[in-house]
Amino acid sequence: MKINAIIFDIGGVLVRTVDRAPRQALAQRLGMSAADLETLVFGGESGQRAQLGQIDEAEQWAYACRQVGWPLERVTEFREQFFGGDELDVELLAYIGGLHRAYKTGIISNAMNGTRDLIEGAWEMTPLFDAIVLSGEVGVMKPDPRIYLLTLARLDVQPDQAVFIDDFQHNIDGARAVGMQGIRFRSPEQLVADLGALLD
Repeated sequence: MKINAIIFDIGGVLVRTVDRAPRQALAQRLGMSAADLETLVFGGESGQRAQLGQIDEAEQWAYACRQVGWPLERVTEFREQFFGGDELDVELLAYIGGLHRAYKTGIISNAMNGTRDLIEGAWEMTPLFDAIVLSGEVGVMKPDPRIYLLTLARLDVQPDQAVFIDDFQHNIDGARAVGMQGIRFRSPEQLVADLGALLD
């Protein structure tokens, strides 16, 4: 069936860590690996609860600070250093803008509840997407089938009319399990090539 909707992840696709040095420097300062620091922020029970919207994003960052002995009054500094090497891919967004003229576009992201402010503010993404589904707002995370089905309903398309793009294979597998097509993101150039081949 013809593809009518193209759905994107945010972290690792639209916003990527292009320079790992700031995060690695923070981890070294804390006496831990960058991987363990990322697990502290995003993984574990607290990180999962934050991405499910069960606790506020500010509460999760405060938790992370407490776990490593970072002063709570400097929680903003902690967060800024953690994300210091992340960049929004403005060229990829421009490409999506072109797609949006011919296709419905959407976002599915496992994200804490403060992400909407970035989407609508600094990132200026809102006009490019017909549906933006964030786990922290809907209380369900990829690869749970419910988050894909909810997004499809908001876009008013059938699963086989949609393609989902994510940097994690298990999230692609989740999309395919409900009948969507999937492309695993590795680079902007690879995505444009793979998506172009699928749409043609």
